[in-house]
Amino acid sequence: MPSKKFILNADDFGMSEAFNRAVLEGYSSGILKSASLAANGDAFEEACKKIIPACPNLGVGIHLNIIEGKSLCLDLDRLTDNNGNFNNSFGALLLKSLNTKDNTFLEQVEKEFRAQIEEILKYTKVDHIDSHVHVHAIPRIFDIVCRLAKEYGITQVRTQFEKPYMIPDVHRHLNFKYPVNLIKVALLNFFTLINEHTVKKYELSTNDYLIGVAYTSMMNSLAISYGLMAIKQENAVVEALIHPCRYEDGTIDNHFTEFQITKNMKLKEKIEKIGFEITNYAQKD
Repeated sequence: MPSKKFILNADDFGMSEAFNRAVLEGYSSGILKSASLAANGDAFEEACKKIIPACPNLGVGIHLNIIEGKSLCLDLDRLTDNNGNFNNSFGALLLKSLNTKDNTFLEQVEKEFRAQIEEILKYTKVDHIDSHVHVHAIPRIFDIVCRLAKEYGITQVRTQFEKPYMIPDVHRHLNFKYPVNLIKVALLNFFTLINEHTVKKYELSTNDYLIGVAYTSMMNSLAISYGLMAIKQENAVVEALIHPCRYEDGTIDNHFTEFQITKNMKLKEKIEKIGFEITNYAQKD
């Protein structure tokens, strides 16, 4: 049995029918075994009532979202506009979290997170928590998430330490997104060094490495395989996050490319050849 574990996780499950369709097909005839569900997604009900029942061994996580869409709670003036739509970027949330005099902000974050967790737990068991645009990586927000995870019996929380690697594709490195992504990697790696202590404080578990930030919006099978080859640590748990969509109208974009990762059997062979077992958080131990 391989000592290293690999989890391919589909973020944004429940955000649209295209995301749901990708999860169903990636699970049914591909290598996808894990997906993170957004409680405020437009297709949340379909995900819960149609997709999850059709995927009996899918590992389901909670994709906390205070970036996009509507809140589940009312009167969150630090997080939403007057219509209840979230209106903060990652940077704005980070700055608000640093204001130690504004306790209301963190109280509203906890209130919304609690509502989203409870909404998902009405429909399904979950095995991990992560977040949209990595907002839970912000240390003071991360502490809230870990405390809630402990309270609700969820043992695994995502951290975002990404080991440096490069794929042999000059085009992607010339893309203006790549240097921006590297800044994100540096920030999230720094936050992970802080957040690992919080994971231990609440006696939770986390992944050792993450793949998917450096090549955000440019992910493909090469990024997965080269990211995994960079990790030599025995007994490592590595998560790769993707945002896959399978469109009914045949649209081809970066989300469709990420859907194709879930169907790539040559990638599956490569992952297993370099010593990783493909699994999910519920089955990794």
